[in-house]
Amino acid sequence: MKKPLILCALLLLSGSQVLLGNAAAQSHGKLLTSPVTTWQLSVTPVDFAQSLDSRLVFILGNDSQVHIYSAADGAELGAVPVAKETIAIDIAPRGEMLFLVDSNKKYTAMDISFAQDIDTTGSPFLGKKNAPVTLVVFSDFQCPYCSKVKPLLDDLMKKNPNKLKIVFKHLPLNMHNQARPAALAAIAAQEQGKFWPMHDALFALGRNLNTKSINQAAQDIGLNMEQFKKDLDSTATQNKLKKDMIDAGKASVSGTPTLFINGRQVKARGADILQKMIDQESASKK
Repeated sequence: MKKPLILCALLLLSGSQVLLGNAAAQSHGKLLTSPVTTWQLSVTPVDFAQSLDSRLVFILGNDSQVHIYSAADGAELGAVPVAKETIAIDIAPRGEMLFLVDSNKKYTAMDISFAQDIDTTGSPFLGKKNAPVTLVVFSDFQCPYCSKVKPLLDDLMKKNPNKLKIVFKHLPLNMHNQARPAALAAIAAQEQGKFWPMHDALFALGRNLNTKSINQAAQDIGLNMEQFKKDLDSTATQNKLKKDMIDAGKASVSGTPTLFINGRQVKARGADILQKMIDQESASKK
């Protein structure tokens, strides 16, 4: 009874040897390499880290600074002074946090952010045009989290009528099949001066967002439907949406809602935190 088992074992061993033999043969294949990009550092490196999206390179230099470079072309984006005892660094996946260890057995976590220059030309906004503080929100009408942040933004606008401007930018996510049609509808409504009524109507639809309900919302807010349908299909409307999505990419925005206050990305959306940022930016403008 054991002979078949022995035979199977021998066959398995023989097969394993063949696989190992093939792997060994493959390991002797010719190694091919091709440099993707090369650029010169401005400092002698001690340690380095690169963001998971390959956008940023962090170099701990022998000058006790962490130099931040664009991985694409080597342009230096800034430098962070660190303790001279720092011996190693690491970063969070997108470079939003910098982690340091030094020879004094000390660990430090540091928040890292870049002020973004976001083009808001032609974008709908609430508040005074020349307000000292601009809050930009990249949003998606089918995103449940975007609808939840709306009351918070409304409250901030009421509390800061003279110093806050809220600008809306479209970023319909691919995972939401009604987000793009809704964004185009909002842009078409903007052509008739009714972006914000359409904005509120679309968010109010929630899970009922679809072609029929979007058209009904347009009627309910009093749009000229013939003009609305014309603008909905126009190249100009498509281009406006495309521009917002390009602007999102430039600011490294990949999810919604994403907020910026005077170019600084908001990483925690508590009312107190947002108000503190608004107060700080307003004071800095005086």
